[in-house]
Amino acid sequence: MSLQQFAPQVLGGALIGLGAAVLLLFNGQIAGISGIYGRLIRADFGARHWRLAFLIGLLIPATYLLLQHTTPIKTVSVGILALAGLLVGLGTGISNGCTSGHGVCGIANLSPRSLIATLLFMASAIVTVFVIRHVI
Repeated sequence: MSLQQFAPQVLGGALIGLGAAVLLLFNGQIAGISGIYGRLIRADFGARHWRLAFLIGLLIPATYLLLQHTTPIKTVSVGILALAGLLVGLGTGISNGCTSGHGVCGIANLSPRSLIATLLFMASAIVTVFVIRHVI
């Protein structure tokens, strides 16, 4: 495997870290996507703008990739996607944050609960990939 194969992932990770750092430095906010999305409606007018801009910024690369006609690795039914979304929402509610908040910002702040949450997220992802590839 060459470095070129990992370059998009490395660049994406660097941009996520840069975005989280910019949001923290200039706005004093943690870049937890579930929290940003969850408080979008309840936020006051000023706080709503940066939340909406941040979420739109997340959608731009995804839209670009969709327009490039990339094929998904594996298609999944809408029911499984809905169940997965429900489980992610439940998990972020229980752990008081999502992978971005705990994994990017929490670990950078040396938070023990973020380390534990991220380890549990990763273990869940490993089990999920195993089930999807070998059981379903």
